[in-house]
Amino acid sequence: MFKSVVYEKRRARLHEIMKSGLALFIGNVEAPMNYPGNTYHFRQDSSFIYYFGIDIPGLAGIMDFDSGKDIIYGTDFDLDDIVWMGPQPTVKELALKCGVKQTSSLSMLSEIINKEKTKKRKIHFLPPYRGETRLTLGSLLRENPCQLDTSASVELIKAVISMRSIKEELEIKEIEKALDTGYDMHVTAMKMCKPGVNEKDIFGALEGIAYSKGAGPSFPSIISINGQTLHNHSHFNILKNNDLLVNDSGAETDLHYASDITRTIPVGGKFNSRQKEIYEIVLKANTESIKNAKPGLSNLNLHLAACRIIASGLKDLGLMKGDSDAAVKAGAHALFMPHGLGHMLGLDVHDMEALGENYIGYKSKTARSKQFGLAYLRFALPFKPGHVLTIEPGCYFIPELFAKWKKEGKFKQFINYQKVESYLDFGGIRIEDDILITDKGNRLLGKPIPKTASEIEKTCATK
Repeated sequence: MFKSVVYEKRRARLHEIMKSGLALFIGNVEAPMNYPGNTYHFRQDSSFIYYFGIDIPGLAGIMDFDSGKDIIYGTDFDLDDIVWMGPQPTVKELALKCGVKQTSSLSMLSEIINKEKTKKRKIHFLPPYRGETRLTLGSLLRENPCQLDTSASVELIKAVISMRSIKEELEIKEIEKALDTGYDMHVTAMKMCKPGVNEKDIFGALEGIAYSKGAGPSFPSIISINGQTLHNHSHFNILKNNDLLVNDSGAETDLHYASDITRTIPVGGKFNSRQKEIYEIVLKANTESIKNAKPGLSNLNLHLAACRIIASGLKDLGLMKGDSDAAVKAGAHALFMPHGLGHMLGLDVHDMEALGENYIGYKSKTARSKQFGLAYLRFALPFKPGHVLTIEPGCYFIPELFAKWKKEGKFKQFINYQKVESYLDFGGIRIEDDILITDKGNRLLGKPIPKTASEIEKTCATK
């Protein structure tokens, strides 16, 4: 945990924003894998961590915006628990660590909520994303658990997003700790990326690094020679010469702040000429986007600029044709880059995604596009100092998407289908870094991880 004053200040700020009603924060509980005593690795709810910092299951927090009181509800461990787990702190001891002086038994929570409901008080809660939380909230509020997404408090969602979006200095330091671990993960992958190696060998090595240096991976690692599948979680291929391995992976610190880095590695340690041509296009989109990101510039415009770089580079190779600006405006480039440029990063690798992407990355004057590719842009708003984001352009050759568009005759004025067809065995390339928006521009976070073609080749050659 951070010092108690950090959580006290955060809650005080939320009290200032919200003013009335009470907010109910349900912490996560343990979830069984295959029988009750064998649970998945526990991960606390990120908003509960942000305001209370306590990283154990079975807790709830209430902030009463009228009285100014904060209360933590939980159940102390009994002797049976201690036999299996060893001595454990009491709920009161844990609460004091985050500056909360009042605690109560979890068994009292239902009575308290029912009492406040009879007073017609507004009870704010965030959208539940886990089944256990949904059932708990449904029981406490006496509402249909299936309808809780629509009855979640928009006011609280917006308040939490306004706070969590701007990272404090101590949060940035935690993210950079996660990036230190990410550095070791990615360099290890480069050194292991040799013909005959199984993807799962690299996957296992990287997961081990993440657990040995923090709370584990920040998301299920994407380590695949089939990089044309954007979120490929299969790890059973044997690496061969001339394959490209996409390694999209990150780590969590013990306080659960995340890193998210992608590198694309040539199996055997050398890019062939065709791979290098595409790689340099994606690298330019990455480096130019990082160079240009600054307060006031929208991520939407930065995304479109990156897409124009991709389209222009592919035109130079004969894969696209016509006016590159017009191609991007029409969405023709999305055959090769069907995703957004990046997303916010913090306590969640897709930060606050559980609260709703449209609340995080869009506003009434910035509506989400319905155009294929552009619709997947998670964050479109202007940058502010304190934002932490990923920059991750890519270029992919997806046979199924190619076949669909070719059959439909889509964007024939911009796409050279005959030339593209010769690249359908290529796979994909993605290059991703994490940046902090500063007062005048941005700062690349973490120790620079090998990224140019020559740096990656050099790292692959080391033992």
